[in-house]
Amino acid sequence: MEPLEKLRKIRLEKLEKIRKLGINPYPAKSQKEVNISDCLKSQGKNVQTAGRVMALRSHGGSTFADLVDESGKIQLFFSKDKLSTVNRELLTLLDIGDFIQVTGKVDKTQAGETTIFASDFELLTKSTRPLPSTWYGLKDIEERYRKRYLDLLFNSQVKKVFELRSQVIQAHRQFLLDRGYIEVETPVLQTLYGGGLARPFKTYHNALGIPLYLRISTELYLKRLIVAGFEKVFEIARVFRNEGIDRQHNPEFTILETMEAYADYQVNMDLVEQMTEYVVKKTIGSTKVKYQNSAVNFKRPWKRVTMIDAVREATGVDFSKITDADKAKQHAKKLNVPLKPFQKTAGLILAEIFDQKVVETLISPTIIYDFPVETSPLAKKGKDPRFVQRFEHFVAGMEASNNYSELNDPQDLKLRFQDERKKERLGEEEAHQTDTDFNEALEYGMPPTSGIGPSMDRLVMILTNSPSIKDVILFPTLRSKT
Repeated sequence: MEPLEKLRKIRLEKLEKIRKLGINPYPAKSQKEVNISDCLKSQGKNVQTAGRVMALRSHGGSTFADLVDESGKIQLFFSKDKLSTVNRELLTLLDIGDFIQVTGKVDKTQAGETTIFASDFELLTKSTRPLPSTWYGLKDIEERYRKRYLDLLFNSQVKKVFELRSQVIQAHRQFLLDRGYIEVETPVLQTLYGGGLARPFKTYHNALGIPLYLRISTELYLKRLIVAGFEKVFEIARVFRNEGIDRQHNPEFTILETMEAYADYQVNMDLVEQMTEYVVKKTIGSTKVKYQNSAVNFKRPWKRVTMIDAVREATGVDFSKITDADKAKQHAKKLNVPLKPFQKTAGLILAEIFDQKVVETLISPTIIYDFPVETSPLAKKGKDPRFVQRFEHFVAGMEASNNYSELNDPQDLKLRFQDERKKERLGEEEAHQTDTDFNEALEYGMPPTSGIGPSMDRLVMILTNSPSIKDVILFPTLRSKT
């Protein structure tokens, strides 16, 4: 028998003995009155608390234990002559990992350690699988992701990451609510996916007999709400994209999306700067952070540069003078930038060169604006019709948001959808789908509108100095363990 199975067998035997004592090893409720951090400040007082046993040390007729809850850790002292006959027996059947409720007086030991001197205790949960003794510092990172509950239990720094993540999301929410936005909920299951360039997850609804898709974005439904008369809406949403997994991508992730009527992308450049600076300062107390080996300062104002100028600064190639696709391909070849079959226009080639040669150099928060029209089927065109009023902001070499002035011309949208079908026929698996219902909504009229779509996960990565998006998602998507 394996060592783990031997230990489990011993614990199961203890569980049976506990039941024979007439004790329910899994009661439904605890009478916990105070948390452990309050116990530590209750010198000389009687308390009743509960938590997980994380250490047991027996010395003759007495036993010391460490009790832990979310707020802290405290030492327990059990003297057998102070316990009932049943509890004296129960004490011998406790293991590390069990949950107990304890009643007693808080005082200090001769060594000066704050301790609860137990007069009574109850078993709340019997642990039948021993906690790993070498979990902290475990080198198998995937195992830590797979068993996140143990990762959180043993690694306080991991827990702090997710506490900060919660604060980051709440700070975004409060920032927008304070500015008159309304939080809404849009469908996760959609009859047609849209609002982004991504492959979806597909499912099937038996009762309706129709295929459905997990949303890749909330954008098109938020725009429908603008048509309906709302003027400022947002959603903090889980979205799903059937794409590759790497340090920046997980198939399920969290995004904030907004729509604001009577605004354009210039207004939202200011909004993204203000909101991000506010969130960072509120959650970590400063605008300055260190991410990996780079210093990042979120203090406004950020650098703003067009995509054309960013590519020219990085490569020396000036796409403002390049409209011919063949010339664009020649420059891509000289720069060792491989192209996909559907990248047949100067605009798509410009965007690919930007992705491969510029993005990783954008360490400080930087706004890149005016994207090629071919990359943005839902964005409004600028003064130069080759480009749209779209911007993304980048931090630490990562895209951190996607934002634009929303296309509200239904005739133009029909033409854009046709262009997407052409790209799809050339092998673009992430082409935008033709949404005739949304197009009909636009025909009723949508005012000038702009929206933003910042990533919650990537900002938390930077604020916690986490190298992978898996480090900031509680339960990341993993391959099945065989």
